[in-house]
Amino acid sequence: QLLQDSLTQIELADRLGYDYAWEVEHHFLEEYSHSSAPEVFLGAASQRTRRIRLGHGVIQLTTNQPHRVAEKVATLDLLSGGRVELGMGEAAGPAELHPFNIRVRDKRERWEEAVKAIIPMFSRESWEFHGQYYDFEARNVIPKPLQKPHPPLWMACSNRTSILQAARLGVGALAFSFVDAGQAK
Repeated sequence: QLLQDSLTQIELADRLGYDYAWEVEHHFLEEYSHSSAPEVFLGAASQRTRRIRLGHGVIQLTTNQPHRVAEKVATLDLLSGGRVELGMGEAAGPAELHPFNIRVRDKRERWEEAVKAIIPMFSRESWEFHGQYYDFEARNVIPKPLQKPHPPLWMACSNRTSILQAARLGVGALAFSFVDAGQAK
C-alpha cells in the first residue's frame, strides 16, 4: 500500500508542478526506508507522470556493479523522456554493506572508484576500467541515456567534508537534514 500511495503522491506532485521526486536505495533496514529497488519504483513513476524530474536519491554505488548502474539509469532516462537525476551514495553502514561482503572501511574508496568507472559508460562506445575494486575489459554499455552526456549528477552528503567533495567534483550535493542550509552554503 505504501508503494501505491507513494506513486499516487508523485502523480499529484507532477500535476501540481513540483520539480523533483527522489527515491532512495537501502537494504536490510527494517525500521525505515523499505526501498531496495528504486529503479523499479521510478520506472513505474515515469509512466504515471509527464514533467516531474525523477531522482535516484541515491543509488548505492558500493552495493551495485558499475555496468548495471549505467544500464539501469540509462534505461530509466529513456523511459522517462530524459527526466532522470542520478544521485550516488555509499550505503548506511554494516547492516547494508556486510551482506554484500563489503567492508565499511572500504566504502569511500569503492564509491570514488565506481564513479570513475560509471560516468564514461554513458557516452563512450568502448570503455574499460582497471581499478582496485572494479576491473573490466572494454565494453559498450547500452542503452545510452537520452540526456547528454549523462543525467545530472548528485552525491549524498552527510557533512561539510562531503559537501566540499561534491563541489570539487562539480556535482549536486544531496545534504538532506544532516547539515543545516547555512553550513552547506
